[in-house]
Amino acid sequence: MKKPNLSILLAGASLLASSGAMAQAAPESSLSYNAGVVTDYRYRGISQSRLKPAVQAGVDYADKSGFYVGAWGSTIKWIKDTPGATDGSLELDLYGGYKGSAGGVAYDLGVLRYQYVGNKGLAVNANTTEIYAAGTLGVFTLKYSHALTNTFANTDSKGSSYIDLSANVDLGNGFTLTPHIGRQVIKNASAGGSYTDYSLTLAKDLGKGLSATLMAVDTNAGKSFYTLGTTNKYLGKEALVAGIKYTF
Repeated sequence: MKKPNLSILLAGASLLASSGAMAQAAPESSLSYNAGVVTDYRYRGISQSRLKPAVQAGVDYADKSGFYVGAWGSTIKWIKDTPGATDGSLELDLYGGYKGSAGGVAYDLGVLRYQYVGNKGLAVNANTTEIYAAGTLGVFTLKYSHALTNTFANTDSKGSSYIDLSANVDLGNGFTLTPHIGRQVIKNASAGGSYTDYSLTLAKDLGKGLSATLMAVDTNAGKSFYTLGTTNKYLGKEALVAGIKYTF
C-alpha cells in the first residue's frame, strides 16, 4: 500500500480517432477516492501499527495544470506505545504539489504534513512537515524528502532526510513488481535512529478499482531505538505485508 505511496497520478492523455487520424487529447482534472486495509502499516520500513493490521483511506484531486492536493489517513499504534503518550491513534497526511516533465524526465515537487491527531504527552510533538522532490526516468524513480520540523517526535531532528530509489516493472496481466531501497537519516538521533530499508512489492490489478499487494520488507534499524515502551515489539523486523485497496 501506499504511503502514502504519496504518489498521485495525473490523468493520462488519451488517443482519439478523428477523420481516420489519431489526435492526442488534452489532460483532464480528476478526483478520486481510495480505501483499504493492510496486515501491517509499514512506512519507510518501520511498522506504524505495532505489526498489526491498519485501516486506511484517502482522497486525491489532480488538476489538468499539473497541480494536485490530497489527504490520506491510517490507524496507528506507535504514538500510544511511546512512554508518556496518552492519545494518538490516527495519522492524517495532507499534501500538495506540482507534477510535470522536462527533457524526458517526469518530476514531482511538493509538501507533506504528517498530522497525528490528538497526540499528547510526548516530549516532542509528532507532527512533521516535509518538502520533497522526485524524478522518474523510464521505470526508475528517485525521491528526496527533507524535514522542515522535528521528525516523528525525535528531539532536535529538524533537517532530517529520506532518500529512496524504486522501480516500477510491468509484468503483464495486471501484475507489477516494485523493488525499493531507502535511507532515513534522523538528525541528532542516538545509535540506530538512522537506518536503511528494503522492500519488494508485487501488485495485482484485480479490475473494477480493486488492487492487491504483497510486500517483503526489512530494515537495519536499531532494535533498541525502534522497540517502543513495554510492547517488546521491534518495529523494523522483516515481514510479509499484504494489502487490498479499492479506488473509485
